[in-house]
Amino acid sequence: MKKINIKNEPKYESKFNSFVYQEQAVEFVKNLDYGAIFHEQGLGKTKIALDLTLYWLSEKDIDTVLIVTKKGLVKNWEEETSIHSYLKTKILDNNRNSNYYVFNSPTKLIITNFETISMELKRFKLFLKSRNVAIIIDESAKLKNPDSKLTKDFFELSSLFKKKIIMTGTPVANRPYDIWSQIYFLDGGKSLGDSFKEFKSKSDLTNKLAKSAEKRTEFEDFISSIFQKINDFSIRETKKSAKILLPEKKYIDVWTMFTPEQSKLYNKLREELIIELKINNKKSIDDASSILKRILRLEQITSNPKMLNEDITYISGKELELDSLVKSIINRNEKVIIWTNYIYNVNYFCDKYKKYNAVKISGSMSTEDRNHSVNEFKKGDAKVLIATPQSAKEGLTLTVANNAIFYDRGFSLDDYLQAQDRIHRISQVKECNIYNIMIKGSIDEWIHKLLLSKEKAASLVQNDISKADYQNIADYSYDELIKKILEVEE
Repeated sequence: MKKINIKNEPKYESKFNSFVYQEQAVEFVKNLDYGAIFHEQGLGKTKIALDLTLYWLSEKDIDTVLIVTKKGLVKNWEEETSIHSYLKTKILDNNRNSNYYVFNSPTKLIITNFETISMELKRFKLFLKSRNVAIIIDESAKLKNPDSKLTKDFFELSSLFKKKIIMTGTPVANRPYDIWSQIYFLDGGKSLGDSFKEFKSKSDLTNKLAKSAEKRTEFEDFISSIFQKINDFSIRETKKSAKILLPEKKYIDVWTMFTPEQSKLYNKLREELIIELKINNKKSIDDASSILKRILRLEQITSNPKMLNEDITYISGKELELDSLVKSIINRNEKVIIWTNYIYNVNYFCDKYKKYNAVKISGSMSTEDRNHSVNEFKKGDAKVLIATPQSAKEGLTLTVANNAIFYDRGFSLDDYLQAQDRIHRISQVKECNIYNIMIKGSIDEWIHKLLLSKEKAASLVQNDISKADYQNIADYSYDELIKKILEVEE
């Protein structure tokens, strides 16, 4: 393969020193054909990736490093590259004409997004056959579904890369089996097997575990062995193990009640769900898409009934607690992020908290408008930021705030963990408060318990805790709880 030479080689030096744990990560993976960096969010994986890039390029074995990230993070990577190195970047995006020139340039560092890989699959195949290319995948949990076209495209290209690195702070984004396809991209099934179906059957956090001690033991034995199987090429640090001196992160559960009108609406829909369960003779809520939709509707009513009908004049019991919390935080002269899964709520609360110069981030906004909101929150008069985790859970450092309120939460563990660590990361100097607002006797209780169970299982898979510690804290009662909330009997 012909080497790529350019007249003026850039300086392969970093502008800043690394933390010890960052240097150790680079040392661990730099000479491997493939590796996984699973450092907890907020520990500076971008710096690790750039130092790794500089090492590879300086050794001359690699012609080009390809960094793949989410669309909304491409700009962040451009900025971080210029801050930490002397490298010049080229961008591959949805413009096929400009991409042609990038593919045919002698560039050393290319940044792109996941979707462009699929769009330019044919040209990537040709490109990888003509160059020695190393790939670094940022937020690799994006590839957690092995049946998606996107993931299959990455599998197809895998063997053509000279070196492969995946990075994410949440390899178990939602369920233990999420890690399989990320590792399969690296080693083709050598460590975790080549059958996703078999791996999933052994690592699925299902309702059946509550009923069988034998199945629980099999599940715990299997997921506790996962990290050992990938240990030779995977490295993980948490804020605790890396000895990062961050202020404490406090979890504060704020329990409240339905307002009377909200309770009537909630119970009406719940009764309709119970009737549906009986008519269809459903003995389990697992894999019942129609039931899941109804559960999501219960969550909407619990969050904000106005989402179902804007003519509704009453509010959620949660909103009363939110008003009180926001007021107390502002009175302490502190800033706050309000997280919600619904764009309706983002707009609703942004308008409601105008007096605090509230700003917002949601998937319906342009990149320019999102950046404006971030700048106003960081440097302007905005005291409140309202955002959806899907649009702002990654790539942002929002340590100007030390309060995060989860007004409602979905089923995604990744959304929950990534969102709260926008404020609990390097450069934070104040104690961080993570508030979860929940209504007693509602779907909130089930979501809360389910997320805790997922988080504990993820900790075991990622080797953050021992199997003995997991067994002491594991709770499989979410199955019985959802039946109790819905009044479902088998």
